Amino acid sequence: MRRISLLLLLAGAVLGAALVRGAGPEGSQASSHREAPLISQDPSADNTDVYAFVSPDRPDTVTLVANYIPLEEPAGGPNFNEFGNDVRYELKVDNNGDGKEDVTYRFRFTTKTRNPNTFLYNTGPIDTLSDPDWNRPQFYSVTRIAEGKKTVLASGLPTPPVNIGPRSTPNYGSLMAAAVSQLPGGIKVFAGQSDDPFYVDLGSVFDLAGLRPFNPAHVIPLDADDGVDGVGGFNTHSIVLQVPIKQLTRDGKVHKADDPKAVIGVYATASRQKISIQRGSSIKGGGPWVQVSRLAEPLINEVVIPLGKKDRWNRSDPSNDSDFAGRYLKPEVTRLANGLYPVLDNAPESGRTDIAAILLTGVPGLNFTGNTQADLIRLNTGIAPTGPVGTGNRLGLLAGEFAGFPNGRRLEDDVVDIELRALTCGYGAIVGPIIDGLGSCGPNPGDANRSPNNQLGDGVDANDRPLRTTFPYVAEPHQGYEHVHHSMVGGP
Repeated sequence: MRRISLLLLLAGAVLGAALVRGAGPEGSQASSHREAPLISQDPSADNTDVYAFVSPDRPDTVTLVANYIPLEEPAGGPNFNEFGNDVRYELKVDNNGDGKEDVTYRFRFTTKTRNPNTFLYNTGPIDTLSDPDWNRPQFYSVTRIAEGKKTVLASGLPTPPVNIGPRSTPNYGSLMAAAVSQLPGGIKVFAGQSDDPFYVDLGSVFDLAGLRPFNPAHVIPLDADDGVDGVGGFNTHSIVLQVPIKQLTRDGKVHKADDPKAVIGVYATASRQKISIQRGSSIKGGGPWVQVSRLAEPLINEVVIPLGKKDRWNRSDPSNDSDFAGRYLKPEVTRLANGLYPVLDNAPESGRTDIAAILLTGVPGLNFTGNTQADLIRLNTGIAPTGPVGTGNRLGLLAGEFAGFPNGRRLEDDVVDIELRALTCGYGAIVGPIIDGLGSCGPNPGDANRSPNNQLGDGVDANDRPLRTTFPYVAEPHQGYEHVHHSMVGGP
């Protein structure tokens, strides 16, 4: 009985956190929030989410977002969260389908303490990024690495302070705007605190996968209710980079959607030096750099990769992901979902070549990168955006929006519901024929849109804060003085 209970608990983490992700047995929090044992103890290097989309207001560019530090409590002073000075953060682009980075953008941070004789983060209102009342300013450099050549694009760029409250950061919007920097070649960059754009009902999915809208259908039934955003009211630290498309493609050109050269693969990493030496109150790193975290498609390491291999997965490169391909073909999550929700029309629990294709190679005719199996966010840069950031249909490709997840990942895409429905074969009418061609839920197109599987969701259908329609697009972070966690945000 104890073993069964533990399996059900793991199912809760898996099922609600992100079902389509393929198949995994054990999980942690959603979308790579503390997804592996080692990185869960190292939040400043923990990559929580990666996004990649064609910029709606600059459609000749791609916007890349990498978030680090999970579930930041806004009131967590006096030592508020910040990027790690000893962490090497990188956004990487594979543009030829071999699962290896061809273009890398490296970020290194430096923090200064202006007044070491006070415990305060700030000694008065912070009105500008150079305000001397800000006691812990942070700066960073951006380096582009391509074809073995390193080019420092900028150094000494300022981050904004964290959003403390009405006395300390009375005009936070202006501070955040001032932290947007222009780089050579038409690149924009922002690095700093933001609202965490991910949304999911963490409380229900960790309680034996009790998706609130489907509670009556659970093996342990409860009354149905709206979802509760467990990430609501929490912040993260975002690196947002906007780059002209031609600087990311393999031949330096912009291509139409039907050209394979229009597709790029994106992932993010965090690395630390192999040796850490503590001398008194200071810590000094030494030796080669070691990758401690990586992320592309949401929810992979949580629910596809088993506990015994999660730390290894974080250290490995996408080009080696064929080692984990069996987890995609036989999703344990699907088996658990079939058992936890008898009302569902049972989905196949093995032979899921559709899941492996979507997540490891891309979909032919949409964002296929070749036969190399690799965890990448695959973005067809030739597909035009559907509208301003935040206005796209949350179900992305399932709703017929080819600019949405799993073609890239927009900030508004509801990856939890998309993956829940995809893993249990609840595809939309447009996606169904594509997936059936890969051998998903049977020979008939209708098999890919089975009810009630195509209505599955956690009841959280939007972020708790509206996104910005202009760069850096992420919402202003919650302030420490006044914030609310677990807002009710149910939807259709």
